[in-house]
Amino acid sequence: MSMNKTKKRKRKEERPATHLRNKYSENPPDFAHLASLYPSFEPFVFFSRDGRPRVDWTDFNATRELTRVLLLHDHRLNWWIPDGQLCPTVPNRSNYIHWIEDLLSSDIIVKTTSNGDKVRGFDIGTGANCIYPLLGASLLGWGFVGSDVSDVALEWAEKNVRDNPHIAELIEIRKVESVKETLPLEGSPNGMLDSTKSKIELTENMEREAVPLPSSSSTYHGPAILLGVVKDGEEFDFCMCNPPFFETMEEAGLNPKTACGGTPTEMVCPGGEKAFITRIIEDSVTLKYTFRWYTSMVGRKLNLKILTSKLWEVGVTMVKTTEFVQGQTSRWGLAWSFLPPAKQLVSSHVAVKNNLSFMLEGLDRKFGAIHVLESTKSFFSCSGASCNLNTSSFTLDITMTKDHSDAILKGGPQDYDRVVSCEDKQEASTSSSCLNLPSNNLGFRVSVFQQNPGTLLVKGSLQQRDCQLSGAFSPIFQRLEEDLKQKFCRRK
Repeated sequence: MSMNKTKKRKRKEERPATHLRNKYSENPPDFAHLASLYPSFEPFVFFSRDGRPRVDWTDFNATRELTRVLLLHDHRLNWWIPDGQLCPTVPNRSNYIHWIEDLLSSDIIVKTTSNGDKVRGFDIGTGANCIYPLLGASLLGWGFVGSDVSDVALEWAEKNVRDNPHIAELIEIRKVESVKETLPLEGSPNGMLDSTKSKIELTENMEREAVPLPSSSSTYHGPAILLGVVKDGEEFDFCMCNPPFFETMEEAGLNPKTACGGTPTEMVCPGGEKAFITRIIEDSVTLKYTFRWYTSMVGRKLNLKILTSKLWEVGVTMVKTTEFVQGQTSRWGLAWSFLPPAKQLVSSHVAVKNNLSFMLEGLDRKFGAIHVLESTKSFFSCSGASCNLNTSSFTLDITMTKDHSDAILKGGPQDYDRVVSCEDKQEASTSSSCLNLPSNNLGFRVSVFQQNPGTLLVKGSLQQRDCQLSGAFSPIFQRLEEDLKQKFCRRK
């Protein structure tokens, strides 16, 4: 009986670690030590039964003082916010900064701005705390524009910048006019205006035609986000955003274990984070090459998948995601670009996952695992990739070159025949295998498993992690997911 229990016991998934370059990755804050150095923090530290120093996370004054002390002690930053404003956690915000550093240093999307080696970012809704410009400037010497609509937020953000004269010249606080309500753009053949001319000539096969986003995105009717705030001729390496995650303040207050403060402007908008980030996507379609990378934090994993789908719809060339973990809190990072990817799709700075998976739910009874595998084979074969289907094990081995991966990532399924004719491709022999590959080829296996009636699990396993094209595995697998869900899953 104990053996049965052991078999049923599921192995816990290892949670992603704090970013390796995060100052607190190996050395989390020592509350007792900080309390001994900073008398103002001492009243907020108590000791649990096991003798460990603790902080009451439901006490806004405690979390604010901890943030102030950490910024001063570890970053030499003077900082304060008034009551009620959103109080950030320093380790979590540092994770986001270091992830953007990874994106910029990877050269997946090459630098196109004319500011040399200098990095310039745009913080959407910087808030009174101004945390991202302060951290980015102090840690990495980045320049920033921080935008906000609230007079209180603008006043305190400017004060926090002035109180740190060693980095003040790197940060500009910019007011967003609240009277300018942004509406969905119309008038171009694609339903979107493209007011920014690119300095980069893209080939016809490099960029898919942008299409309008679903009308649900019009639920956001707030102040301008990027359009109307970014000035003509400005160039940025990235934008970042801690969006209003919630639709109501009641929803924002559902977590009784924390007290991070936050005004309605910071926490809430109609449609929540999905509507807000969708508007960033809409703005990015118009601004395109003004930013090398567009990024945002996402609070719900379900929204991450929905927003990723929207990005592929509007013709981005690259999407990257990550998970930020601090304590028991998880957030996700979403990044995208319209610039052409570099020849080397990944560098050692960006981690590559060996195994990926997704669920196909709501399938019609007439479709089974073999139908999904055959459709997967067609998906890859039409790009010219070699495929070896094993119907007994329900697996498909794929081998592809850079040209094949480019056909998928740059053209989309509907454009494969323009790159490589399906009739010209050669089927892989039954004896072929992608387990022994040249280092310049990408090889992976797709397996399909029956879960419940109408539900299939699709898994992808990278066969050779150190090949030059391994960085293409994740975006290619995302494209496959979109294709299969469009073909097999019922629309809700």
